[in-house]
Amino acid sequence: MDKPAFSAMFGTIVENTPYMKAIGVSFDGADADGVTLRLPWREDLVGDVETGIIASGVVTALLDNGCGMAVWDLVNEFKPIATLDLRIDYMRAAVPHRDLLVTAKCYKLTRSIGFVRGFAYEDSPDDPVAAAQSAFIIASPSLKASAQ
Repeated sequence: MDKPAFSAMFGTIVENTPYMKAIGVSFDGADADGVTLRLPWREDLVGDVETGIIASGVVTALLDNGCGMAVWDLVNEFKPIATLDLRIDYMRAAVPHRDLLVTAKCYKLTRSIGFVRGFAYEDSPDDPVAAAQSAFIIASPSLKASAQ
């Protein structure tokens, strides 16, 4: 019998991650293209009140979280992970009053590191607001705390 996909829990994980909950992120799904998160536009997330553009720190946090979930999606179980490296290239401003989506996919998994690419966009990853390249360290089962 096949083990159920760990991604079945991603909605609950996002809903219970304090920062993701605070900014209103939801899990949009996981498929062959990767893990997708959705951030509805909100006035309190705007970085420039004159333009209504979402703050870049919010976009960064959304990409970081989506990329981490992409590692879990490929590992298919909960293992502690941490961002080892995160590079974000901002390509254009997000469109005001539009939901922002992030799709991230772990394209290479080693014993201890997951390598991920992700895109923030409104309609298509082919027209990104930002692109991320990241690496996440994955805790090994041998790192579990031993009984004393």
